[in-house]
Amino acid sequence: MSSAQDRIEPYIWKIVGVVIIGMIMSILDTTIVNVALRDLSEDLHSTLAQIQWVATGYLLALAAVIPLTGWAARRFGAKRVYLVSIALFTLGSALCGFATSSTSLIVFRVLQGVGGGMIMPVAQMIMAEVSGPKRMGRVMSITVMPAMLAPILGPVVGGLILENLHWSWIFFVNVPIGIVALALGWRMLPESQLGEAGKLDWIGLLLLVVSMPLVVFGLSEIATQESFTAPIVLGPIVGGLLLTAAFGRHALRTERPLLDVRLYANKIFTAASLTTFGLGAALFGAMILVPLYYQEVRHESVIVTGLLVGPQGLGMLMVSPWTARLTQRFGGGRVAVVGVALLCLSTVPLAFVGPNTSILFMSLTLLVRGVGIGLSFIPTTTVAFASLRTDQLSDATPQMNVLQRVGGAIGTAVLAVVLQQASKGATNAGELADAFGTAYWWALGISAASLIPVLVLLRAENQKGRKPETPAEELAEAEIEPLGA
Repeated sequence: MSSAQDRIEPYIWKIVGVVIIGMIMSILDTTIVNVALRDLSEDLHSTLAQIQWVATGYLLALAAVIPLTGWAARRFGAKRVYLVSIALFTLGSALCGFATSSTSLIVFRVLQGVGGGMIMPVAQMIMAEVSGPKRMGRVMSITVMPAMLAPILGPVVGGLILENLHWSWIFFVNVPIGIVALALGWRMLPESQLGEAGKLDWIGLLLLVVSMPLVVFGLSEIATQESFTAPIVLGPIVGGLLLTAAFGRHALRTERPLLDVRLYANKIFTAASLTTFGLGAALFGAMILVPLYYQEVRHESVIVTGLLVGPQGLGMLMVSPWTARLTQRFGGGRVAVVGVALLCLSTVPLAFVGPNTSILFMSLTLLVRGVGIGLSFIPTTTVAFASLRTDQLSDATPQMNVLQRVGGAIGTAVLAVVLQQASKGATNAGELADAFGTAYWWALGISAASLIPVLVLLRAENQKGRKPETPAEELAEAEIEPLGA
């Protein structure tokens, strides 16, 4: 039995309820747009390679602002930053609904992502502060459920809206929720004292904000140039990689960099970070393929498509209550290896998808894929954080989240380009299905690439000779943004 000191008071649950409203809004928006890509492409007269920036731009904006949240919360207070984040997200949502071109929609999605990227980590800071370390695990576990339900509910909600209303309502639906979240947050959230902010690393911020979009832009231009060596392709990619290297050099010479790259001296953290990057690319990239297959090849309605995308999220939800226990018993490296192996094996059947493939078979395949994803992410981050000192966690948390988002943005761009190239000249459902099969072979390659760092992670964990049992393990599950956020 827990002591009276560990009892969670009603006011804490009220604060948790307030911030969860904002979290649900931002989490759902990550998945709700995927079922609308075909409608957006047709209505705004854009190619798939262009319209995928609606998803990619949002993910890049999330990745860009996540490193800022810790400094901003210390400088201005977590409550103020949370309210500004909700306001930016709500404003961005409204502007997205009024967009009349793919360019304006992408710009407004970036604004929406700037707000959305800060909502989750600041909400976690608020909950961690009000609950205290002993009760943080129980309080944070409540936030996992909305994150796990998002891949299930997002496509369904998106399908319902598209079936009955204009696509703009996918964004307008956030406005009343955002207003309610703002009003409740202003009234009920406490002020916070998170310590001295210090000086913001402006140089590091500029290098990160420019480098990541350059790489993704170069990759997306392959679809129009049909060449990896075209200047518009090679230039941005090389420039982005050089700026990334410049950031690494800058971070090593700066006392308090935006992201502490010294953490990568830890082999376990490095392997876990690379695994997270690869899993982000495999997950978010492949998430655009399933709804497009059902709409383009099977001619399913948007609401049916939303329901058929759900099994992957259901698989993640099914396994999530067991991952912590499995990690504690067998070690995160072993569990993550099983998870990535399942992810790879369940991607293979999708590479052979045809115009008449059994929907039941595809749903079961997606269910297993979701189980693999669920067994991969949390054990990987748990092992990574358990290998660090407690004072390093505030730097490790944003880095893992940034890598997941950047991986997702690159995976989305690459698979959208592959699908567009493979489907050129397709005149029937069979040829179009073959194009999706080609894209899934690439998705399999991305997933398989994640096996390399996860095996390194397993080896490093075995060499260390212990399973995660430090306080950092609890913080790992509490502080990392839930999957799909």
